[in-house]
Amino acid sequence: MPVGKLVFNQSDPTEFVFRAFTTATEFQVLLFLLFLLLYLMILCGNTAIIWVVCTHSTLRTPMYFFLSNLSFLEICYTTVVVPLMLSNIFGAQKPISLAGCGAQMFFFVTLGSTDCFLLAIMAYDRYVAICHPLHYTLIMPRKLCTQMLGGALGLALFLSLQLTALIFTLPFCGHHQEINHFLCDVPPVLRLACPDIRVHQAVLYVVSILVLTIPFLLICVSYMFITCAILSIRFAEGRRQAFSTCSSHLTVVLLQYGCFSLVYLRPRSSTSEDEDRQIALVYTFVTPLLNPLIYTLRNKDVKGALRSAIIRKAASDAN
Repeated sequence: MPVGKLVFNQSDPTEFVFRAFTTATEFQVLLFLLFLLLYLMILCGNTAIIWVVCTHSTLRTPMYFFLSNLSFLEICYTTVVVPLMLSNIFGAQKPISLAGCGAQMFFFVTLGSTDCFLLAIMAYDRYVAICHPLHYTLIMPRKLCTQMLGGALGLALFLSLQLTALIFTLPFCGHHQEINHFLCDVPPVLRLACPDIRVHQAVLYVVSILVLTIPFLLICVSYMFITCAILSIRFAEGRRQAFSTCSSHLTVVLLQYGCFSLVYLRPRSSTSEDEDRQIALVYTFVTPLLNPLIYTLRNKDVKGALRSAIIRKAASDAN
């Protein structure tokens, strides 16, 4: 059977349920309200960035083009996970079909991988802007930015399809499996397969290296050149502004790649399902929430655009 075709070939329908965070009703209410609040903040914050970038001509540069697409990815990424997660907090655990679990895994891996590739592209954009400022618009035209974004999405789709197909052609033991997680992530689903999964784990490591290690190394190389260029700037104000712009991006990079690496690149013998679930909460809620906060609080252009947009809105409502 070709790996590229996603075929759910179980003889009997297999269903999955997600393990509950808690069975205490009062804690279920608190978790539901907390996760719902974080989700709404993620939606509002990232939507605000997209709106500001699209409506202000001063922000129509490659940096903000990539930033608005990163915000869009964060919205899609959390929407794949959080609504289903919220629906499973209360009462009896609702089963998810094999096909439904496969679809969630496919979109989760695709969007997460695209996110990682996009962060590497943003590092290259910062390298060009700081190390070659006079040729920035020539090196990074809008067409090239669109092509790079499309290439990142295409590669993520290809890797995600292969990985998801490989996993869901495995037979699973029993018809009602409990996943010790709040989403159909790759490691917890792999643990439920009946046959030997060493080959599948090796494939997961290869994909993880392509998605995490190689882009992270490219980011490190970009920032080595950026650091050298910044240190050569004579004026303290120029150095401060360059470091401020890059530190925002680096904060997101370290949090995102660090959490993903702990889940996907650690040896299975040194991990536990409970730890993976706790780390997954960070890249499901914290990283998408920090993205708009970091880029707005540390970026005077975005803060200025937001301020002027709010003032214009208030003035139009007053009239």
